[in-house]
Amino acid sequence: MRFMIIVKATPESEAGCMPEETLLNAMADYHGELARAGVLLDANGLHPSSQGWRIRYQGKERSVVDGPFTESKGMIAGYTMISVRTREEALEWARRFPNPRGENIDAEIELRQVFELDDFTPSDALDRFRELEAGQAAQS
Repeated sequence: MRFMIIVKATPESEAGCMPEETLLNAMADYHGELARAGVLLDANGLHPSSQGWRIRYQGKERSVVDGPFTESKGMIAGYTMISVRTREEALEWARRFPNPRGENIDAEIELRQVFELDDFTPSDALDRFRELEAGQAAQS
């Protein structure tokens, strides 16, 4: 089972402020534990929305909307992808995640399970995704 630990954007992350050294050390320790346990798939921080854009779909039309975006409440500042055996194991790892804003500051992370191909009804389109996965595994 794969899970994404989502770090919510804050006014500081949207302003481009980099984490303090103590937080970077805590994150490095945590991600090191994940790696040693063999459950870490990926982890990264994201640049502020001022350096990003959105694609807006209206019918068949697409338009580009440049950042920054005003609603930082729903934005993501970073993520960690893990692969674990159970939902409970994912919860235990999430509970150990360092406070992304630093200790004694209110913050929130979100944990979401990633869909696996086996979650979908078999179809030709799904077979195409399986072929893509097999090709990626062969390249690794």
